[in-house]
Amino acid sequence: MNIDKLIDAVIDREGGYVDHPADRGGATRWGITVAVARAHGWRGDMRHFPRSAAATIYRRLYWDRPRLDAVAARAPLVAAELFDTGVNMGPATAVLFLQRVLNALNRGATDYADLTLDGRIGPATLAAFDAFLRTRRAIGENVLLKAIEALQGARYLTLAEKRPANEAFLYGWLANRVGEPA
Repeated sequence: MNIDKLIDAVIDREGGYVDHPADRGGATRWGITVAVARAHGWRGDMRHFPRSAAATIYRRLYWDRPRLDAVAARAPLVAAELFDTGVNMGPATAVLFLQRVLNALNRGATDYADLTLDGRIGPATLAAFDAFLRTRRAIGENVLLKAIEALQGARYLTLAEKRPANEAFLYGWLANRVGEPA
């Protein structure tokens, strides 16, 4: 798993400067909102926010902090999907998707105990993930990916239904995010 390649792919997909009137996040560059850039020390115009600063933020907030390296060591495709989902929906939401799917696929807690849905990758989540992969083997990773992507797609649709302005983004979210890990 090469996190630098994942980050480059996200930055390339997110593109340069955007300030879409329907986007509550306001001005972005490389997919980083002005609020996140400010929280990390950027004081300049977002049109000039450096790509290298975006890469640092992606690594720190969306890979290191949620502990996706631990997921990547077990299932690289799942880690890539969680990274991409986390970039667009927040890391805690991506991890909640993983936890929900692990709970739903544990056959009534006979394969491993249900997880507390806390949006954090800790020892219990990793133990459940290990048990799932051990029980379901290689095909399990693909099934897990499908389930995470289903939750992601459903969330995008809900966002557009609850806030009509988000319809401006729905097609792109579905085309470029669901089924397309970084």
